[in-house]
Amino acid sequence: MNAPAAPAQPKPLAGAQLAVTAIALALGTFMQVLDTTIANVSLPTIAGNLGASTDQGTWVITSFAVANGIAVPLTGWLMVRFGVVRTFVCSVLLFTVASLLCGLAWSLPALIVFRIFQGAVSGPMIPGSQALLISIFPPEKRATALGIWSITTLIAPILGPILGGIISDNISWGWIFLINVPVGLLAAALCWTNLGKRETPTRKVPIDSIGLGLLVVWVGALQIMLDLGKDADWFASTHIVILAIVAAVGCAAWLIWELTETHPIVDLTLFKNRNFALGTLTLCIGYAVFFANILLLPLWLQVNLGYTATWAGLVAAPSGVVAVFLTPLTAKLLGKIDPRRIATVAFVAFAVSYFMRANFTNDATFWDFVMPMLVQGIAMATFFVTMITLSLDGIPPARIPAASGISNFMRITAGSFAASITTTMWDRREALHQSRLADTATTYSPVFRAAMERLNHLGFSDLQAYALMTHNLLMQAYLKASTDLFWVSGWLSVVGIGLIWFTRRPGRAKPPVVAAD
Repeated sequence: MNAPAAPAQPKPLAGAQLAVTAIALALGTFMQVLDTTIANVSLPTIAGNLGASTDQGTWVITSFAVANGIAVPLTGWLMVRFGVVRTFVCSVLLFTVASLLCGLAWSLPALIVFRIFQGAVSGPMIPGSQALLISIFPPEKRATALGIWSITTLIAPILGPILGGIISDNISWGWIFLINVPVGLLAAALCWTNLGKRETPTRKVPIDSIGLGLLVVWVGALQIMLDLGKDADWFASTHIVILAIVAAVGCAAWLIWELTETHPIVDLTLFKNRNFALGTLTLCIGYAVFFANILLLPLWLQVNLGYTATWAGLVAAPSGVVAVFLTPLTAKLLGKIDPRRIATVAFVAFAVSYFMRANFTNDATFWDFVMPMLVQGIAMATFFVTMITLSLDGIPPARIPAASGISNFMRITAGSFAASITTTMWDRREALHQSRLADTATTYSPVFRAAMERLNHLGFSDLQAYALMTHNLLMQAYLKASTDLFWVSGWLSVVGIGLIWFTRRPGRAKPPVVAAD
């Protein structure tokens, strides 16, 4: 008996319909990536307007990231069960609704809840847009499709900080989310109109609901512990101890369940592959350090150095510009050069960028801040694509979607954890440096007395002189706390170089099936 024929693949689109649909799909990716960076430079404004501290405002970033990370492993099941087109369009529409709610949020708790919703529904947007882009182009032009997709993922981080700064400074922070509404509605309408009749086959498949539930419990408990710990004196607080126990027990139960479940939500057996295990670990380290620093620098610039949100965004933008120009070159080199060499270039560039920042002073100019970001652009252009190539080497084609999902889940979750840890360490190091500096700022110090005399000669009263010197002491403490973290970031990047060379050299590199957002 002959085997049943495979369902015929829909013909590629052409002409204006292809162009319009490609733009609509790119807009879906653009929105999701934009929202990972647009709020970074707006945190002080959001926190101030909602009556919260900047530390509490970081929940706006971490809540979105951790919800998005947890949603990623569920994406494959959703697409098989409901179809890629339907899943993508529904995700875009729900993301649009969540963006509207974020823009209308009346308090920080409300905004955090809406950001969790926004992150949870955005999981299918990036893999869905990529899969559909590839399907609408003819085979000989699929490299062009991936190029369009990659460019949108690089332009969004450039525009995110700039748009966030301009909107926060000149309109209202709520509009950093509300601008998604017309874009989301347009993208969903165009995609459904042009792709609704091209739905992929669906089938009922089991879902690991217990594994998903355990994942939500332990990751959520750990994230809340990291965010609340600095304000609750860590393990001196009963709540923090309970959260730590829940996270530890939940993680252990999840690991046991996933290793014994027939259809796990996260296939942990993939970590038997050396390249996948080491590549994913290195990817997580590199991305965690990168994500922590793109949060730390705008905070420091605005809170302590007097930068507006707009100028803080302009400092961050050049790295994305460099990445846009260099990424096509990286893609060409991947087929000719050992990816481990290119990944080494990425980590060297990251390390150099962080070590350059470790030499900042309080009188650093705008261009002093921009130069390390230009070096970071080299790292961004070479890091993501090479690390994905390394980690997916040796994975059977049928398991690549699952491997990509795990890799992205771990990367995004590592970034959200790193953001919380970094803001905690920033405050703790600032307090330590402030205490040490204050020990020398006494009337018994010749330097202190000389400074007071100079200020008195300039017309400052004793009270004004004390206030000015206290302000300078605080700025110096935050400077030293920031440079401490930059040094740590640089050395962690050096560690990443060592880990890369424990992986096997991959075969001929192919375009990654899931790029980084």
